[in-house]
Amino acid sequence: MKKYLIKARTYVLIFLTHKIALPLIKILRKPNTFSWEMKQLETLPEGSLGNDLYHFLNKRNFPLLKHYARHDLKHVLLEYDTSDEGEVCLQSFMLGNGRVSFPVLATVLYGFFTMPEHWKKMKLAYKKGKRSTSFHHWKWNNIMEENTNSLRNVIFQKV
Repeated sequence: MKKYLIKARTYVLIFLTHKIALPLIKILRKPNTFSWEMKQLETLPEGSLGNDLYHFLNKRNFPLLKHYARHDLKHVLLEYDTSDEGEVCLQSFMLGNGRVSFPVLATVLYGFFTMPEHWKKMKLAYKKGKRSTSFHHWKWNNIMEENTNSLRNVIFQKV
């Protein structure tokens, strides 16, 4: 029974993210200006944010979605997986880091009400976000060639 509930919960999270949030983001968000293509990201130096994004997407057989690239880049930078736990922790971090948006709030609330086994990790992610440097203003197109670990050091310099 528990396995079935976890599977159903995952399905609902994926449905909310891909069938509701993504289409809404396409409508509500300014046109995305992410200008990189997968082939370009692949050719960037090893350890660069763009090349790490390429490997992150390729490993999971995910396409590069231009309107969703910033989210995937946050997975790369913050090192949260795309599992249920990883998604709710990523969004908990973002909330703690000062990012208050519908997708962030919806995911954190969904995780809070349906994933009690992740509460401790969500709380830790929130606190880590509070202690970290904000990076919401970064110009993503301009930093694809930057070293990922150097960018992480900027984010986590306060932690």
